[in-house]
Order: sequence, then structure tokens, then C-alpha cells
Amino acid sequence: IHQSKDSIFFRDGVRRIDFVLAYVDDLNKEWEKKLERRKEFERNLENAGLKLEREDKKESEDGKICFVKIHATWDVLITYAEVLNIKVPIKENDIPSTVENPLDCMLAPLRLPEKVMHPEPDYFTAPFSRDKQELYLINDESTFFSPSMRNRIVNYILTRCPYGTEEGKKKFGIKRLLNNGTYSAAYPLHDCQYWKKANDPNCESERYTLYMEWARFLRFYKEQPLDLIRKYYGEKIGIYFAWLGFYTEMLFLAAVVGLICFLYGLFTMDENMSSKEICDPAIGGEIIMCPLCDQDCEYWRLNTTCESSQYSHLFDNVATLFFAIFMGIWVTLFLEFWKRRQARLKYEWDLVDFEEEQQQLQLRPEYEAKCTHKKKNPVTQEMEPYLPITSQAVRFCISGTTVLFWVSLIIASMIAVIVYRLAVYAAFASLMENTQTLQPISGLLTPQLATSVTASCLNFVIIMILNFLYERIAIWITDMEIPRTHMEYENRLTMKMFLFQFVNYYSSCFYVAFFKGKFVGYPGAYTYMFNRWRNEECDPAGCLIELTTQLTIVMAGKQIWGNIQEAIVPWICNWWGRRKARNNPENLYSRWEQDHDLQTFGALGLFYEYLEMVIQFGFITLFVASFPLAPLLALMNNILEIRVDSWKLTTQYRRPVAAKAHSIGVWQEILNGMAILSVVTNAFIVAFTSDMIPRLVYYYTASENEDSPMSGYINNSLSVFQISDFPDRNKPKLNPENFVICRYRDYRYPPDHEKKYLHSMQFWHILAAKLAFIIIMEHVVFIVKFFVAWMIPDVPADVKAKIKREKYLTQKILYEYEFEKLKERLCQGGNVTLKGLTGYDKVIATKASPCC
Repeated sequence: IHQSKDSIFFRDGVRRIDFVLAYVDDLNKEWEKKLERRKEFERNLENAGLKLEREDKKESEDGKICFVKIHATWDVLITYAEVLNIKVPIKENDIPSTVENPLDCMLAPLRLPEKVMHPEPDYFTAPFSRDKQELYLINDESTFFSPSMRNRIVNYILTRCPYGTEEGKKKFGIKRLLNNGTYSAAYPLHDCQYWKKANDPNCESERYTLYMEWARFLRFYKEQPLDLIRKYYGEKIGIYFAWLGFYTEMLFLAAVVGLICFLYGLFTMDENMSSKEICDPAIGGEIIMCPLCDQDCEYWRLNTTCESSQYSHLFDNVATLFFAIFMGIWVTLFLEFWKRRQARLKYEWDLVDFEEEQQQLQLRPEYEAKCTHKKKNPVTQEMEPYLPITSQAVRFCISGTTVLFWVSLIIASMIAVIVYRLAVYAAFASLMENTQTLQPISGLLTPQLATSVTASCLNFVIIMILNFLYERIAIWITDMEIPRTHMEYENRLTMKMFLFQFVNYYSSCFYVAFFKGKFVGYPGAYTYMFNRWRNEECDPAGCLIELTTQLTIVMAGKQIWGNIQEAIVPWICNWWGRRKARNNPENLYSRWEQDHDLQTFGALGLFYEYLEMVIQFGFITLFVASFPLAPLLALMNNILEIRVDSWKLTTQYRRPVAAKAHSIGVWQEILNGMAILSVVTNAFIVAFTSDMIPRLVYYYTASENEDSPMSGYINNSLSVFQISDFPDRNKPKLNPENFVICRYRDYRYPPDHEKKYLHSMQFWHILAAKLAFIIIMEHVVFIVKFFVAWMIPDVPADVKAKIKREKYLTQKILYEYEFEKLKERLCQGGNVTLKGLTGYDKVIATKASPCC
């Protein structure tokens, strides 16, 4: 019978394909060298116990690619299961499950079938040992180790298998062979096509199940089958989707509260006294404002900013303060409840005793290859490679200098955007005042808003270009440092990439929030950047609306661009690569060829997913006081993100090598740091960027109208300047209406006062109120945060009890097993003495000996 090419087994239909190597067999100048490497490498793989089956290039769809299929035998699996300390079942879990939630019936539409949610029974597990095989629940050797465990073991062998000596150095590892072109790809196989089940009844078709129940957008309202994801892709990918799902669930609460705050602003727009006064022809129409730029700009009336002041109230109101405090507490709840969720997953996925050494702390093959010096490990007493201190110091200096240079480049690009804002601002101001065609929209499109929108778009383009460049720089720097372990490598790369992204994405928002409009000076004594460009002023309605604009463009643009990159680009690449093969019959387009034509997820694929979400987390926490709708935008994006990520992983990418992880790693510390920083930034935004504090000071100290306490606020917040005091550099060329005075946004004494143009007492009162507010808000939120964190234990009580119970039962099972084995030995040996036994065995032997 002809074997289906869609099979995931060798030609005998029995031995499972655990890994595939692919190479192009072309006669180029390095052909002989590559051939020798492959022969040596494959010979060593066979010596390690792996079985290989080769597919000639004539058999492939394009007639160019050769494939080597790898199968791990039972002996190989049990040997490396012990080396990697893999936990396997010893007994079915008999601990009663948690009591059913009475709300479960209401949540039934969100549930998935039990077989999908829990694809296998829950077991008590213990680390595998060759000597205790009869202890484990081995029903069938071919299915005892799951495909993800099998590909993890084979990958471990591939990364450490030697392939010869070159330039006097021992060379090893599939990664080097992929880099030098000896092999073109190395990957485990998907178990079937995603759109239909496998023909082979021995195949579980988990990929098809994941696609139907998880990776389709129409299932967006359903829970995620985390156990199946973990079984198919491994714990590391499983924990990412668990975190993303939990984060999205928590965003729902923040999005609802943010929407309520936004609606409050919307419904109270008509009651806002400040915008009423600005729009009133008798008040705002009579207030003549000083020119927005030097010489070319004219005097203008305050009521021209009527619309923008009304929209400003949407985000700058009392609800903003409430939402900033609420988000400070929400962040803490999110992080604390995630720790509890993570603890539960650690128990359910057998990661409680998982030591990072088993995977993350093993020496990287690159480290072993590049470090020629050796020294004795004080723990293992074995000789290990190490990097001398002098070499480490030089590498860190180069690394630090490069990081500083790139951060400086990002800051320089931000300064360039600021210079653009200053240069274009004057042009916009002059154009809008002198062009009659723009009069109908001049109220809505103010020079400040036009500058802000164009600068935000330009800034976003620069961010994307810099992103592309420094991703490669960060990887190059980290490779150059030669980190010792996989964990060190990931942590160092994470910190560099996050630092770059933090400065790149947030610097423009920090500028608008904390610097724009703060160092303007006043008419006659303006502050200039590089002694050329006059610093920007805020809109009379405040800078908050501009921060909102900046945040919306950068955040929404990043999310849209991210989804295009993640979904559309791989789809187009795969379509292009498979456009011919799709028309071929199944027997000409094999399972390994189908997977070969897919995109590579890569070792850093998950890293970029985390980075994208953590940057988004920064947008919705650091600047949320300026934009209460940010959590709603994030929620809608994440609902799409879960399905896009699952769709591309299941349909567009080769199956990643399974890896273990018991937490989200260093990202947890980054999220904690951002949570603390967000309290500070939001306190400063409310105090210095919004107009809330000046309004409150006016309400309680300067208001003279009891019936309408906020009337007169706009007039009070604008200082008076005598036009005759303008120096030639600032003075407008034209003054057709012969204005004598103009107004500007500040608290300074009028020209007829003895302290002419100096800051008034009201300025100092407002500054003191702002500082007092920051101190009070920070302390209140921090106290509540720490109290909430103290109140919520990191590990749920029932999980603690289950962990203790499982440890007790597992030890009991192992003890009874040892007892029975020793009893057999004693009975078979007859006159065996206790002399040669260790303490633990002696105790067991003492109990067992009377039975003989």
C-alpha cells in the first residue's frame, strides 16, 4: 500500500517523525565542505541513537530540496528524559476538583467542550528515571512521551551534536549548521493540515482541533484551550497565551470604567464654563491674544479656539482624576491576580518544582564554543568553559557604548521632531490666519492641533524606522556579550529591547505631557530652542488634548501596523511560496514539504509578542489620565490579537520546538516597574498637563460669583501684555486694528504693576497646590496599592493545599516502590546484610527484612 505523503511517520508507518532537517543539494563552491559536515553530523546523530530516513530531492515537489527525517527511539527518549528531568505520570490524580461555581451555567456559552479544554487526565507526576520504569504509567511506549516532549528531546540532541573540527576548534550544533547554510531548515512537524483531520487514525489531529476551536476569529468570545495549547506547543507558549488572555479579561473592567469617564465628559460638555466663555463672542470674542509666532503672525481672538476647548473637556474633567487613581489600583489588582493565576497554572502543568537549570540555566552551545578557557565548577567539581573578566569587561564597555549611542540617536530624532513642530508651527499659524479657504475649519483645526497631528504622524514613521534598525542592533550586542545561559541571553536582550522601545515610543508623549508649553517665557522674553525656534505654547484650553492626540495616533498606529506585520505579511509569504504546490496532488506534496514552506516562528518569536503587549501596557498605564478610552482600544486590539496570534501560529508558522517556562520571566519585573512609574506620571499629568488644579485654586480662592463659581476663570488665567513693549524680533509686522494690549496664557503681573511681568502670587499658589496634589495622590495610591498587594496572597490557599498533598502522595508512592524493590532484593539475596546500605535504604531494609 502506498503511504500517504501527509503521514507523520517513517515509510514503515510505525516510527514517528520527531524532527525534520532540510537542505538544498546544489553544486556551488562550498558543496563538498557542506556535504562532509552533513555526513559527519548525521553519523553522530545515529551514534546518539536517533534513527534517520532520507528523502531524495527527486521526491520533493520542486526537485531541489532534500529532507532528513529523524525518529527518537525509546532508549533515546528515556535517556534524555532523565537528563532533562522530565516529569511523567505515576498515578491518576485523586484530589477532588474544586467545587463548581454557581455562575458556571451563565458562562456556558463561553465554554469549550471538555475534551478540548482537558485533552488528557490529571496525573501525579515524578521526574523520569530509567531504573524505575515499572513505577510509571507506561501503557504504550510510542505514545508515552507526547510529541512536544519528543521534539524537545531531539532538539536538545541536535543543539549539542558535533559535526567536525574546523580551524582547530570543535564545531557542533544545528544552529551553526543553519547559519552557515549546511542545512536550510530544522523543525518538528505539525500533526496534520489545519483545515482537515489526518487520514491516519493514530494521529490525534490536535492542530485541526486548535484551528477549529481556538484560531478562528468567530470564536473570539470563547475561552482558550490552554491545556491543549500547552500539550501541542509546550509550556512556554501556553503561559504566554494564558497571560494574554488574563490581561484581556482584566482590561474589560478598565475599559468599562474608562468609557463611563469619557461619557461623563461628553454629557457635561455643555456645562463647561471655560469653553462657554471662550466661545462667547462677548468674552472670548473680545479677548485679543498675542501672536503665535514672531513677526509673520497676527493677533487673534480667543473664540477661534472654541471647538478645540469643547473637545478638550472630554478628557480634562473631574472624572480624569478618578480614572487616574482607579488605574493605579487596577494595575495592582491585575499583577496580584496574575500571580495567583500563574501559581495555579504552575501546579496544573507540573511546574512547581521546575528548576530553570533543566532548560534555561544549561550552558548555551555558543558559549561553550566561543569560550576556550576552562575552570572547575565549585558545585559539580567539573571543568567548565568560562569567559575571562577582562574579556567580559571589554564586551560590556562596547555593549554599553552602543546602547548609549542608540538611545542618544532616538532622543536626537525626538528633538528633530520638536524642531519640526516649532518650525512648522509658525508656518501653520501664519497660513491659517491669512488663508480665507481655511476659515470654515479654522475653529476645529487650530495651528496647535495641525502641528500636533502632523508631528505625531511623522514621529510614528520615525519610530517604525528606528524599530527596524535597533532590533538587529540589540541582537548583535547581546550575541557579542556571549551570555552564559539561555536565561541570561533572554533577560539581557529583553532589557535592551525594552529600553530602546521605551525611549522610542514614549519619548514624544513625555515631551508633550511634561515639557511642551512649560518653558515658553512670555511676550517680549520668549524662550528659544537653539536660539532660533520659539518654544511651543499650549492651546488656551490646555495641553491635554494634544497629549491625547499624540497617544491615539502612536498607540492606534502601532496596533494597526503590528496586526498587518503579524497576519498579512506571513500570509502573503506563504501564499507566494505555495502557489504552485497547492495545485499538486497529496502524494507529491508531503507533510514535511508543506511545513517547510511555512514561516519560521524562531527562538525570539514569543519575545516580540511579549514586547508588543508590554509596550501597549505602558500606553494604558503611564498616560491613561489623558485618554480614558486607551483601555477600550487595547481591549479591542487584544481580542483580535489573541485570535491573530493563534491563527498565525496554527496556520502560517512551522511548529515551534516545545520549551518549558513556569512564569512570564523578566517581563513580570518590567510590568511591576511600569506600574509604579504610572502612578508618578499620572499624578504629574493631572497636576501639570491638565487644567484641573488651576481651576480648583480659582474655585476656592479667586471666584467672586457664588451662583456660577467658575465664571471669570478664563479671564483670570490670561495675563496682560502691552504691545508697545514688544522687541523688534517678536513684534508683528501688521496691527491693522491698532490693538494696545494682548493676552497670553500665564500668571504674571500686568504692565502697570511695580513687579511688571513677574510671576504673580496666584502662580505660586497654583504651583504649591500642584506639588501638594502630586504628593497626596502618590501616597494615597501607593498605600492602597501596597495594602491590596499585602491582602492578596500570591498562591491561592487551595493550590497550596494541593501542592502539599501531591508532594506527600508522590513521596509515599516512591517510598512504597523503593520498599517493594528492596524487599525483593533482600528476599532474592537470602543472607544480604545491612552493612553496605546508605541511611535511607537501611531504614527501608530494616522494615523489609522481617518479611523474608
